[in-house]
Amino acid sequence: MINRLTASLDFQSQALTLRSERQRLIASNIANADTPGYVARDFNFAQALQQASGGAGSGFRLAENAGLGLDPMGGGADAPRLNYAAPSQTNLDGNSVDMDRERASFVDNALRYESTIRFISSTVKNTLDALKSHTSG
Repeated sequence: MINRLTASLDFQSQALTLRSERQRLIASNIANADTPGYVARDFNFAQALQQASGGAGSGFRLAENAGLGLDPMGGGADAPRLNYAAPSQTNLDGNSVDMDRERASFVDNALRYESTIRFISSTVKNTLDALKSHTSG
């Protein structure tokens, strides 16, 4: 039983770490909206979570990488692959940041981050309540 609880919390912890890293990438894209030649970056969250949880068979674990292993210049062998954003319209300065897309991604990711925190919190609370009721009776 403890193993299942730990596995569930580990999975949610990895999801939270990936959400945090994605938020950092989106914020970087927004901050560089006026930088000539800047190409917006992002990663496929579902694919990265599958890789982080070991579903892809890679054995990659975010918890083992203090620096997250995400290199903005292309990533290491065990890091989620960062993708370039396709520009929605051409710019003379070569910048591919679409502020509407980035703002929507930022808000969506922030809401999902908050949902993950609430899920972890409710799981821990329910587990503690179950332990209290078992020991008091």
